[in-house]
Amino acid sequence: MITAAKSNSQNIIDGNKAFELYDTYGFPIDLTALILREKGMELDEAGFEKAMAAQKQRSRAASETTTTDWTELRSDDTQEFIGYDKLEADVRISRYRKVTTKKDGDLYQLVFNMTPFYGESGGQTGDKGYLESTSGDTVYIIDTKKENGQTVHLTKNLPKDLEGSHKAAVDSNQRHRTSSNHTATHLLHQALRKVLGDHVEQKGSMVRSASLRFDFSHFAKVTPEQLQEVENFVNARIREQLPLEENRTNTYDAAVEDGAMALFGEKYGDVVRTIKFGKSYELCGGTHVANTADVWHFKIMSEGAVAAGIRRIEAISSDAVKDFFAEQSRHFDEIKTILKSNTKNPAEAIAQLQDENAALKKEIEQLLKAKAGNLKGDLMASAQDINGVNFIATQTDLDAKSVKELAFEIEREMDNLFLIIGASDGEKATLTVMISKNLVEEKDLNAGSIVRELGKHIQGGGGGQAHFATAGGKNPAGISVALDAAMKMV
Repeated sequence: MITAAKSNSQNIIDGNKAFELYDTYGFPIDLTALILREKGMELDEAGFEKAMAAQKQRSRAASETTTTDWTELRSDDTQEFIGYDKLEADVRISRYRKVTTKKDGDLYQLVFNMTPFYGESGGQTGDKGYLESTSGDTVYIIDTKKENGQTVHLTKNLPKDLEGSHKAAVDSNQRHRTSSNHTATHLLHQALRKVLGDHVEQKGSMVRSASLRFDFSHFAKVTPEQLQEVENFVNARIREQLPLEENRTNTYDAAVEDGAMALFGEKYGDVVRTIKFGKSYELCGGTHVANTADVWHFKIMSEGAVAAGIRRIEAISSDAVKDFFAEQSRHFDEIKTILKSNTKNPAEAIAQLQDENAALKKEIEQLLKAKAGNLKGDLMASAQDINGVNFIATQTDLDAKSVKELAFEIEREMDNLFLIIGASDGEKATLTVMISKNLVEEKDLNAGSIVRELGKHIQGGGGGQAHFATAGGKNPAGISVALDAAMKMV
């Protein structure tokens, strides 16, 4: 962004661009402004604020919700949740209402007299599934939420028969994957306290069917060795095939006194549910697998900081790990095919290729240096004396580094120099201008200004110091025009 602005001789960064950095990538605007000041540039603060206000307005518009009143079909003050034991049940709709948002359109919220569906809460996402009437009419439940102590099921359509009995069925595959990840978070919590210390506390989590996220308190980056130890600990508990020990009737005080871990800041009722897998013992209302073996395997995907003293681990388990390993195996086979190697250790073949590549790069650098050395003599011999200025203009296929080194070598050996070198790799063009420092003062020549003007011929721009500057563009055909134009500037 800064390079592009400078190439166009702009000292002010567009506020929309700065907002894109902030909104899309989370880059702090204060840091953007600081970096720009260090580069001698400014931030279009008014443009940034305007873009911020427009985004807030879009967010408000997208979140505007129109909700109708509940339509009561039957009086049922108590909704029973049976989802710990069953994934299907015959239910009746107690009430419903329509909810309309700009983002999702029309949705319907249904409340049943009982439900096997787990509503999103405690960091675990809600179940999905379907509702089927006795006549075969099917409505898909796309999400499940908790609202005012009741489980609310979201659908895109209303069932045709609102009064009759329906089969409510949870997507068992998704439930299993979610339960696997939730059990994995408990084992992960135990592992972190074992490996890092008892100061570790859970600070948040998100359990989905595809993955899990776990935030925890810790004062330093977790090392790769510690992460591996944590992962090994969890997988060891999985291999131990620890059965689920569940208690739904314990009082809060009795459970905590018994050793169950309560999460700081979480609200609990007088009667709580405890989940135990071996020595992992927590208060929890989420769904879990019946045995740690059902988790199959646990794999940490990333670890990093999310706030001061708060770290985050993202991980996968169960089917997601199987898919991950299958993908890695495909990549492994592809690498072997590309290497045309039957070796059991392609890493050795890759290391050999890296060594060969490094040697070839060094050889190319030496050849380019030799080529530049030969070219230097020819260029110095071709210098034209124009009004006391040694003018040199040429076009080459050398890379940018070699051109720069060549320019400085000629400048050291030739006085009163005005040198311009055009280079191209076939698609892009560059111009390099070198002017002796005495000419900068005596003849008021400025390489930065000159290269910006000449850069127009290659459909680009650039800049630099008074005695040395470069420009880049996308029109190699304009190099010869730029060289001719340079001679008229002497």
